[in-house]
Amino acid sequence: MPGTKATTTDLVTHYSAQLASDLERNAREQDKVRAELEQLEARLLALRHDHAVLATMRQALESGIPVQQQPAFPGAGAPGRGAGRRKQRTPTLVSLIRDQLAERSDPCSAGEIAQTLREAHPDRDIKTTVVRTTLEGLVAKGGARRIKEGHAVRYVGT
Repeated sequence: MPGTKATTTDLVTHYSAQLASDLERNAREQDKVRAELEQLEARLLALRHDHAVLATMRQALESGIPVQQQPAFPGAGAPGRGAGRRKQRTPTLVSLIRDQLAERSDPCSAGEIAQTLREAHPDRDIKTTVVRTTLEGLVAKGGARRIKEGHAVRYVGT
């Protein structure tokens, strides 16, 4: 069987070449998938960062704290104003609540503050839920203290 040895050698060579090709293709595919994975991880990291920023912005908006936009450069947004005239600014809800807490010597509820502010500022739509959220924001930042009285929550200035 002299031809069998040649056929076996040809077959081994053929399979060996095929395996080498398959291994090389597999390594290239791994490199490609690894690169795609790195890109996806970078994209996921960027999306997580964006999510955190957006969640913070939503929380700020829902807390009733106005988001103040600064002009791009000094004097921007003020064309046509006279030198001695200034735009009258409406106080923010945060400043109104801080003033209320400072004026009161005893703890008060979000509902009491909201009612006082509605009476003092009938032109503004002041909701108790927004006042409560703003008060909690002040508590978180150390601008007010929360006092629990049974199921009721009352606030005092710091």
